[in-house]
Amino acid sequence: MIRPVAFGYNPQTAESNAFQKKLEMNDKEIQRRALAEFDQMAAALNDLGINVIVLEDSNEPHTPDSIFPNNWFSTHPDGSFCLYPMEARARRLERLAIENKEFAKICDKSKTVDLTSFEADGKFLEGTGSLILDHKNRIAYACISSRTNEEVLDVWARTFDFSVVKFGSFDERGTAIYHTNVMMCLGDKFAVVCLESIKNKAERLTVIESLKRTGREIVDISFEQMNNFAGNMLLLKNKNDEKILVMSKRAFESLKYRQIKSLGSDAKLAAFDIETIEDCGGGSVRCMIAEVF
Repeated sequence: MIRPVAFGYNPQTAESNAFQKKLEMNDKEIQRRALAEFDQMAAALNDLGINVIVLEDSNEPHTPDSIFPNNWFSTHPDGSFCLYPMEARARRLERLAIENKEFAKICDKSKTVDLTSFEADGKFLEGTGSLILDHKNRIAYACISSRTNEEVLDVWARTFDFSVVKFGSFDERGTAIYHTNVMMCLGDKFAVVCLESIKNKAERLTVIESLKRTGREIVDISFEQMNNFAGNMLLLKNKNDEKILVMSKRAFESLKYRQIKSLGSDAKLAAFDIETIEDCGGGSVRCMIAEVF
């Protein structure tokens, strides 16, 4: 997790992120609230027995979205490390964090896959925002958008030896969903997904069949729930090997009783109040966490 120093509204990312909102408060107040939300969430994760590595952001260069590190890098069970091409120029600067000494403890640079050269061609793939990964079955789910390019996706899949389930995903206004991880989350035994956002019936059926074939119960969420970040969850394990499904307070409160019961049957549910981060940044709990394998 990256502790923010200058979190704020980024007009570059807002062009393709319909979840972002301009808040009626000054930059200092936005940063103050976001930092308080971040610190409370990081502390709560530690209290749950989850090992949290917190890296401090820097004032220069200005990176208002640094609180969402899962988009520019990913780590993998085989020890490999991947750097991704980012659509917003301001977000590319976040990769400078790789020079941080603390970051060196996270990744093995000798096993780095660097896809950032695609930025020169205007082609992007934004980490585990674009990719929902089923590591066990080596399947990547991805909704195609300006931030998830099919060519880069295919190169990534060949490199990591994954099959890919591609589809289009759109909100109720017909706007493309910017990242797959706002409409879909995978657990060991469940899949949270906004099926009505997948307009193409054949693509929707392909997603459903793949999820069922890999033994997952589908927890179908509505547009309203998706807009409350109910798709932006992440399944973690703590030091006692207990499963913890993390999400925002807003996401949890949008869930129906039967959905909570289904998700709670396989993991403990934990929710955090990060309203300012969600509104201003257009991302939620899952976006704030980059897994370290």
